[in-house]
Amino acid sequence: MASPIRPSGMRGGNNESEFRNHQQPVLAVPPLNSVPYIGSPGMVVDDTPLPAEDDAQPVEKVGPSMVFLPPSTTQKERDNVLASAKGAVALSGSAAMGMVGPALGLMDIGESDDAYLFRVSLPGVARDEKEFSCDIEPDGTILIKGVTTTGEKTVCKNSQIFRMQTQNLCPPGHFSITFQLPGPVNHKQFRGHFGNDGMLEGIVKKK
Repeated sequence: MASPIRPSGMRGGNNESEFRNHQQPVLAVPPLNSVPYIGSPGMVVDDTPLPAEDDAQPVEKVGPSMVFLPPSTTQKERDNVLASAKGAVALSGSAAMGMVGPALGLMDIGESDDAYLFRVSLPGVARDEKEFSCDIEPDGTILIKGVTTTGEKTVCKNSQIFRMQTQNLCPPGHFSITFQLPGPVNHKQFRGHFGNDGMLEGIVKKK
């Protein structure tokens, strides 16, 4: 027979009968679920059965992951990251340090019967040919290098000096962005345009 409920600190003995309701039968109810403890403190065990294949919900597709690399990352390390994370975009330098505002390195990839198209968001990036480059490898690897001009502590405009109150854009400095097209390409058949809107667009023929 189960023990009656009693206030904390109350001793047993004759006092137990004072708190027992003799008109209500005592129910011995087995636990609804009993699992031996095998985890760490605070661990919750969920015995909910897995859904059947017919009841499984479709998996939501997400965009490519963005990998932020330290400035000291070598080309070999970058290649290893891209090889292990298919479809990832690798950011390094100032491109990996922006906090809010227009994101540097966001991209879209399109495909036709004989070519690939890619668009990369590069707000605040200098369009000087001496500072900017976009290289394409035969295996479809795209490597973009450049310099960001935003995020300064002071800005000089029209003979005026502005001390920036916020610095949420990418800090000034060199950066690189690397990503992979779905397949090999003819890297010599490439057309690209870097517009005033900070959008780089390129079309390259498939191999």
